[in-house]
Amino acid sequence: MNIILLHEDDFISPTCVRLSDHRLTHILKVIRAKEGDTLKVGRLNGKLGSGLIEQLDSDSCQLAVTLEQAPPPATPITLVLALSRPKMMRRIYRMAAEFGLKELYVINSYKTEKSFWQSPVVEADTVHRYLLEGLEQCVDTVLPTVHFKPRFKPFVEDELPAIATGKRALVAHPGDHAPCPIAVKEPMILAIGPEGGFIPYEVDKLVEAGFETVSLGPRILRVENAVSTLTARLYDGACDR
Repeated sequence: MNIILLHEDDFISPTCVRLSDHRLTHILKVIRAKEGDTLKVGRLNGKLGSGLIEQLDSDSCQLAVTLEQAPPPATPITLVLALSRPKMMRRIYRMAAEFGLKELYVINSYKTEKSFWQSPVVEADTVHRYLLEGLEQCVDTVLPTVHFKPRFKPFVEDELPAIATGKRALVAHPGDHAPCPIAVKEPMILAIGPEGGFIPYEVDKLVEAGFETVSLGPRILRVENAVSTLTARLYDGACDR
């Protein structure tokens, strides 16, 4: 945790917060802070700043906060991702937040197991928790938005073309395709399939929706490795913050 994220109900006045949950535990046991110390804080979906510890004990921490710094700019990539194994999705949520991705569409695929849609990783509270962990890691405050689209064909045909308007649209897929571009200087939308990639029908539907098919080469990567590699390759600023 490289920043203490503050929520609306933490504020007991416009410039003062009181914490008594896992963040207090982190302050006491990891940071090992004491009264008078200053911590890096940020208001969720708001500004970054500092918090001066005015009172600290085993029950609560009271901070006087100053919030004047804008959060880092968003990475201009919209991610369309086939729902993958729950363990992998938890890592991807954190990773997406760390890379500054702010819009994710989690979709169905032929290779997506039906049981995944009953997993906690599609529940709002679980998603929120892992996104917060990503923000705490990368010192950001702006929470990504995650949309779940369990019906592939209606989403790709009826919604995706409008979402992709004004963006360069790419689908990363194993095979003999054009190499994925590097450091693209325009907004992008990137589609990544499950392990092994989308099936040919799904790739064709994405191409019909205006997507270019690109490849990272002959090696087939795990989904979370594909997400991080493609994001860093497409937008070099994602690793500069």
